[in-house]
Amino acid sequence: VQLVESGGGLVQAGGSLRLSCAASGRAFSSYVIGWFRQAPDKQREFVAATGASGTLYYGDSVKGRFTISRDNAKNTVYLQMDSLKPDDTAVYYCAANNRGVVFASLRYDYWGQGTQVTVSS
Repeated sequence: VQLVESGGGLVQAGGSLRLSCAASGRAFSSYVIGWFRQAPDKQREFVAATGASGTLYYGDSVKGRFTISRDNAKNTVYLQMDSLKPDDTAVYYCAANNRGVVFASLRYDYWGQGTQVTVSS
């Protein structure tokens, strides 16, 4: 599985961005797709994930502001980010696994190259 993120950029606080994660490979619908982020000098942080069954998961810091969705026909997962804050500034990565893992980044098997999100105050 190959993953390619897009949609990052610079936005003012309170603004919105939509990230996309396009996947190649078979059986996309059977994979858990997660979004993680990493800011400079900080550990990688779980943001959101969508399970193979369609269950959605969110990190506490983004609940109510971010929405994850998937389009299996397009092999794409989206992360709609609203009410952005400067603390959301980070490189955002999408990742995939077919073992049902949701929160543990080390157990994801496939990663994209990341896309930078910068939120100015």
